[in-house]
Amino acid sequence: MGRVTASTRLTRIRIRDGKLYHSERPDTVAVEEPLGIRLNGQQLSMTMRTPGHDVELIHGFLHAEGYITNREDVREARYCDGAVVEDDSGFERNTYNVMDFTTRTITAAPVITKPFLTSSACGVCGSASIDQVTQRVRHNFVPTFAMHPSTLLRAQRELGDGQAAFSKTGGVHAAALLTPEGERLVLREDVGRHNAVDKVIGWALLEDRLPLNEAVLLVSSRASFEIVQKAAMAGIGLIACVSAPSSLAIDTAARLGITLCGFVRSEGDDDGRFNVYCGVERVDLSGSES
Repeated sequence: MGRVTASTRLTRIRIRDGKLYHSERPDTVAVEEPLGIRLNGQQLSMTMRTPGHDVELIHGFLHAEGYITNREDVREARYCDGAVVEDDSGFERNTYNVMDFTTRTITAAPVITKPFLTSSACGVCGSASIDQVTQRVRHNFVPTFAMHPSTLLRAQRELGDGQAAFSKTGGVHAAALLTPEGERLVLREDVGRHNAVDKVIGWALLEDRLPLNEAVLLVSSRASFEIVQKAAMAGIGLIACVSAPSSLAIDTAARLGITLCGFVRSEGDDDGRFNVYCGVERVDLSGSES
């Protein structure tokens, strides 16, 4: 069975009493892996999840989409035998990332397929998902700026000023595009964090601003693989989130050369902290103490 958590290393950045500090430290992040769902021999959908309780997850999905009404409708549920990859020692191992479900009756429910970069039936894994992204991304993520930590913390503190829907409901996410100097270019809200990101990138596309080589993406949520994927396709080199990134988000950003910051939290006028999981060269640490 897949891992639920993974170990990584990060750069912890903190401003205290106006003074900048940074340190290296280990950290633990939640694992994110793709799960392919095959129904009656055909690819049905692909979703991202933390490994574990996959049988329950797919039963719930099939019930919600109208394919089954009770447990007796499922004749067999098993991991795909062909979903194997070669590990570091050269031996093949099952990824446990593709499940075959067979129902007793072929239903007429409409196929609800979530668009996803990976479409192979077996052998899907996190590294394959990253490969799909790197093959499609057309941008070069050579660092062209270094954002000062205080600028990023101020932008996070001011993010709430533009969240009209959140101030009324407390139930939406926000995404914003910033310049390296902290100027907010656009802010959009949505109940879905991925939708909010799509909105700001769509704004940039309609304004003929793509690729966003000189822009920073700030999101009021965690950073998932899909958010990194969307940012990469738009050419964004620095992603900052107020919560944690997933393991696959970190791996994807590192492979592409994107800077990924998490737990961006302002603690006052000048103080605050955040973690840099990869791409620390886009963060201005001049004058910092270890």
